[in-house]
Amino acid sequence: MSTNQDLALKKVCIICAKGSIEDVYAALVMANGAVMEGIETKMFFTFFGLDAITKKQMNKLHTATVGNPAMRMPGGLPFPSILGILPGVEAGVSAMMKSQMEALDIPPVGEFFEMITAGGGEIYACKLAMDMFKLTKADLIDDVKDVLTVGDFYGLAGGDRTQIIFV
Repeated sequence: MSTNQDLALKKVCIICAKGSIEDVYAALVMANGAVMEGIETKMFFTFFGLDAITKKQMNKLHTATVGNPAMRMPGGLPFPSILGILPGVEAGVSAMMKSQMEALDIPPVGEFFEMITAGGGEIYACKLAMDMFKLTKADLIDDVKDVLTVGDFYGLAGGDRTQIIFV
């Protein structure tokens, strides 16, 4: 007979492929929560998700205003996607999101990475995406442990009770 402890998640591997505030923070919140629960945590950043771990971009993340059906205006009305193409709208919405997160004491991206790695979490970059965007390890934040192929990352994910989450 197995117990809940026997079935508990032991490892989580989170793949972040998008560079919007909402996608990066979803990955960071899940990773930090896993670390806090004592779950072995590995993060893999690929394609536009690399913006989150690139020194020049990590503090310039924006909210996706075009094509975001869940976006709402104050009062709950749907946000007209067409407004997202107007100059300054995306920057304004992004500033509002950052302000709301700050008011809730949600840490900035860099601080989140420090918390995750201090708790034993590991952060990796995708070699293919790095090559495509002509980035080097020097372009990345110091918290990045290594640049790996997807096959190498899957090798780290092996084992019983591992969950892979794609954000």
